[in-house]
Amino acid sequence: MWVQFAPLNVPLDRRLQTAAVLQWTFSFLALAQCCLLLYILLFCSQYWLLPLLYSVWLYIDWDTPSRGGRRSEWVRGWTVWKYFANYFPIRLVRTAPLDPRHNYIFGFHPHGVLVVGAFGNFCTEGTGFSCLFPGLTPHLLMLSAWFRVPFFREYIMSGCLVSSDKKSASHLLSTKSTGQALVIAVGGPPEALDAKPGQLTLQIMKRTGFIKLALTHGAHLVPVLSFGENNLYYQVDNPPGSLLRTTQEKLQKMMGLALPLFHGRGVFQYSFGLLPHRRPVYTVVGSPIPVVKNLSPSSEDITSLHAVYVEKLKDLFETHKTKYGIGKECQLVLC
Repeated sequence: MWVQFAPLNVPLDRRLQTAAVLQWTFSFLALAQCCLLLYILLFCSQYWLLPLLYSVWLYIDWDTPSRGGRRSEWVRGWTVWKYFANYFPIRLVRTAPLDPRHNYIFGFHPHGVLVVGAFGNFCTEGTGFSCLFPGLTPHLLMLSAWFRVPFFREYIMSGCLVSSDKKSASHLLSTKSTGQALVIAVGGPPEALDAKPGQLTLQIMKRTGFIKLALTHGAHLVPVLSFGENNLYYQVDNPPGSLLRTTQEKLQKMMGLALPLFHGRGVFQYSFGLLPHRRPVYTVVGSPIPVVKNLSPSSEDITSLHAVYVEKLKDLFETHKTKYGIGKECQLVLC
């Protein structure tokens, strides 16, 4: 295979964009492991008192990720996120205003390999979330296991990431003020195994937990489609029923994490590596679906609202797909 190298005369602005995405990729794939290793090494060194004190802090602060986290507007506003968003570029598209007097659950689709669109739009100000949706406070839900990693937890909480457990979501929707926007990657890690260029397969038909959560707290539902999310990486062919897919699914059930075999580009060449490709991502936020609070929703209530949500998601796809680079022949696959 021929390697396509990057030209030497790349403008400084594009180099900075690549550097911004490089640090993010490292943070996503390796920072947690490095933080854990640092924690262990400090315990085995003359500086053992530092991790010991941090352990005390960790014990005291254990529930913070499930109680709204500890966001930092300063971190969310770092200039590096502008470069990060412009690398692809990522663009956040508003189709309707959202009243900050209500709480919302954003159903984000698709998960993609590394949830790039969800992070860029809702964990940073790189695409201008606060300008497009004034009065709303976004919270991206993430697997709770990541908040057990020393040091790493502080960094991800600063970007408005919170634990994805039920306690966390209920806290934000019941004890915080209005204007809370919970962002849930509905398909979860299993959907990452279907993240391939030119395809849009969403795992939603059996996902009703977010619907029940919306009913219980009276939070309005907002479908969100990130066009181009699946085009950022290539993935080894793993059709359902294949040995690779079966192995991946078993590992996912054991570990809670999907393990797609993917590749993108490198820093100095475009043929292989772990950086995502420079391809546009348009994250379209649909119009809200009003939800009346129901403390004890029946299965019929959940099924009915779920059907409405799915229809709104389909409409959002059909309305915007050709506008944002999806061919007319491309179909939305729901499973």
